[in-house]
Amino acid sequence: MRRLRTTIATSAIAAALLAAVSVPALAQATLNEAIAGRAQSGSGQDRLLVDAKEIVYDNDKNTIAASGDVQMNYQGRTLQADRVTYDRNTGRVFAEGNARLTDASGTVATGDRFELTDDFKNGFIDSLRVVQTTVEQGRPLTTRFSAPRAERAEGETTTFERGTYTACEPCKDNPERPPLWQVKAAKIIHNNSERTIYYEDATLELLGIPVAYLPYFWTPDPTVKRKTGFLSPRYIYSSALGYGASVPFFWAIAPNYDLTISPTFLSRQGVLGQAEWRHRLENGTYNIRAAGIFQQEPDAFLQPPNGAGNRDFRGSLETNGLFYINQNWRWGWDIALLSDKWFLTNYKIRSESLSSYYIKESISTLYLQGQGDRSFFDVRGYYFQTLSSSEWQKQQPIVAPVLDYNKRFTPASIGGEAAIDVNVTHISREAAQFDPLSVANTTYFGVAQTCIVFDPASCLVRGISGTTSRASVTASWRREFVDPIGQVWTPFAYVRADNIWIDPDFKGYQNAQLGNFLDSDDDFLFRAMPAVGVEYRYPFIASLGTSGKQILEPIAQVIARPNETRIGSLPNEDAQSLVFDDTSLFDWDKFSGYDRVEGGVRANVGIQYTVTGADDFYANVLFGQSYQIAGRNSFRQPDLANVGLDSGLDSRASDYVGRFQISPNANFAFVTRARFDQENFDVNRVEAGFRANFNPYLPLSTSLTYANYAAQPAIGFPLRREGLLGSARWDISPNWYVTGSVLLDLDRYLLARETYLAQLATNPNAVYESDDKAYVSGMSLGLGYMDECTTFSVSYSVTPREVVRNSGEKNQNHTIAFSLEFRSLGEVGYTQNLNGTSDE
Repeated sequence: MRRLRTTIATSAIAAALLAAVSVPALAQATLNEAIAGRAQSGSGQDRLLVDAKEIVYDNDKNTIAASGDVQMNYQGRTLQADRVTYDRNTGRVFAEGNARLTDASGTVATGDRFELTDDFKNGFIDSLRVVQTTVEQGRPLTTRFSAPRAERAEGETTTFERGTYTACEPCKDNPERPPLWQVKAAKIIHNNSERTIYYEDATLELLGIPVAYLPYFWTPDPTVKRKTGFLSPRYIYSSALGYGASVPFFWAIAPNYDLTISPTFLSRQGVLGQAEWRHRLENGTYNIRAAGIFQQEPDAFLQPPNGAGNRDFRGSLETNGLFYINQNWRWGWDIALLSDKWFLTNYKIRSESLSSYYIKESISTLYLQGQGDRSFFDVRGYYFQTLSSSEWQKQQPIVAPVLDYNKRFTPASIGGEAAIDVNVTHISREAAQFDPLSVANTTYFGVAQTCIVFDPASCLVRGISGTTSRASVTASWRREFVDPIGQVWTPFAYVRADNIWIDPDFKGYQNAQLGNFLDSDDDFLFRAMPAVGVEYRYPFIASLGTSGKQILEPIAQVIARPNETRIGSLPNEDAQSLVFDDTSLFDWDKFSGYDRVEGGVRANVGIQYTVTGADDFYANVLFGQSYQIAGRNSFRQPDLANVGLDSGLDSRASDYVGRFQISPNANFAFVTRARFDQENFDVNRVEAGFRANFNPYLPLSTSLTYANYAAQPAIGFPLRREGLLGSARWDISPNWYVTGSVLLDLDRYLLARETYLAQLATNPNAVYESDDKAYVSGMSLGLGYMDECTTFSVSYSVTPREVVRNSGEKNQNHTIAFSLEFRSLGEVGYTQNLNGTSDE
């Protein structure tokens, strides 16, 4: 039979479907005239496109029927069926046989029989099945409704009688098998305009077994990103807090601002109140978070200065924001005010101000940033609040302002790249921070570790009391030349000038001891460092055919400059982290900050070999050394923190540094870097990391990280430091997996031994608290399940004992966490901290 494709201008059924509101007018004219008149008034999506193999007109019954792969498109909706009949008497459309209705949003409804109005907005559907696909957090989410009979009203509300809802895919081998979870209800009402799903007389089933009953509840439909209502509950248990439950309430006040209120009811401490306000404006966003509690049992925590056991009220107030001034400039803030240093940890408060790079602390900052095509500007202030019992707040600096500016450009006359760098920093601190070099010289001032003897030979100054200001300007230039035989020459030059103002405070606390390290007469100082140099590389490239290529590259660098001045007479705040390895071998200045500047004539040499091949194969080896050719070796001259000593650079010929890296393919990688003693080739520093994903041969992925650092007594590390971190994940099946990690402290026993010997010298009854050579500092185990509709996980973890000692809690944390999420329906979580070994 001939297929008939027609638009509203030529199809009789099109005219009939559009004639529901004007049947008398159509009756006064011929069918063709009516069709032509309707076609002239319809346009765009109001046109009806009908595709069918056969169209039959029954004038006696006043019906029009289309059959054979019928497809009808109208106002963004598409109706497909084996047969479609339009009854002009009632204005109803009947679709039978593989009926399928797709709306403008992509939602698909299928059924055995559709009875709809001619605009597809109202009607009844037998054996309805609705499939809707959205994207949630980057993952596709497909939800499914089904019911023996459903009613569609005004194209907005669909009522499912004896309905079923799930986000799980049906079993491919046995579609009749119950899904992992589903909700069955006497009525499921989907209101499209409200984007809400209502459930009446509902039962939650797991694998077909009823596990929960609710007479009435509602959820947002999967397309909703934010909607007023209760969020998923959370449960918690810890020895200090007791059992707890939280039911957050989210209030979508307007499209651009909302409020979340989260009361947590704790059996031991009372009600912890939390609230978060979020506001999006035309040029930025900000939020405010507040938390507080009047503790019922403060003595569950350690007493001061080790905890907040004397406080009734504890709380926090935090806010952050980001606003764009124009396309190049923006400003913002991240500010936290805390009642005490332990509150965030004790009550598990989420905070965006937390940092734990070296010590755990809360960082508040206010900043202004600007960025051009080849320039960058940043000015900000910092306030550091320590969150550890062993840190003293008065030793924390206030840094305001700190300004950084960088501008790069190409000089017209000499080419290459030139740069201007500016840094301005102002630091203030109430109490000086001292660090003893040995256990024998260690004592405490309050909670702060300090020295017994304040002498540069046995005590370091990590930070001075008073104020320090510095303004630094660096101008640099470099240009790369490649000669005819492939040698790469890169001459460079730079000059740096520093203006430094020091106003130490020798009053109060232990500040008077600074007189043993600083000359109080120096208040304004100037320092300059010009330098010229050249870097040479000669890459030899050889082809390995289809296997790839190899590059052998000798590298040499020479930098000439005068000696560094004022070493030891200036505080060192930002250049205390000095690591000499393969990554810093060819740095112009190997100090990490502005407070130190490298001087003297130095040569850096090395050789690098690289192989790249098919299937993402990559291998790299680098080996080199640094030499102090002339002038004073900056790394041999101690400053207030002895930076440079025991670094491997404090001799005429440095330690050797090397790197070996290999990655056979994207699934495996191994990298190790090491520093070897220049006299006997002993390993002074080694780091190694291994990552492997054995799929598809074995459902296992793992990683190992190992580090071993030799003792550096001159900078406060009298003992070897060694540790191992391992983690793994085993995919038991496509959905189930187990995870685990362990952190081993391999040098802890050395500290225990030295502490015992120091105590034994003054106390004959001292007790030796020995530790295993492989002390388990942290550990976690987990089991999880994930599919298209469900996420489940349970984990067990042990918090390192040192962390607990500094958190204000009495017991080591052994935590069990449980999380179960039914996608599109809700999530439930539970966390329990088990009683551990007391640290009192």
